[in-house]
Amino acid sequence: MEPRIKIDYNQIVKLIHQLPKTEIERLANSLQAELSTPQSSEAIMELILNAPTWTDSEFDDYNQARAHVNKSRIA
Repeated sequence: MEPRIKIDYNQIVKLIHQLPKTEIERLANSLQAELSTPQSSEAIMELILNAPTWTDSEFDDYNQARAHVNKSRIA
């Protein structure tokens, strides 16, 4: 998520210091939870959704080649 307004890091720190201690702790907990949540699941989901797919004939060709390789290893 990108911020919608442009605020300098120092300005954010100054604003945070204006908050009451309980709100700072709440903000820290929220940020920690956000950082500890694995974002890789979103990246994996996007990769899966945008990944190339095989047609049925390509998949059949792959299965035939795989079967041939498996047979040649046994013999």
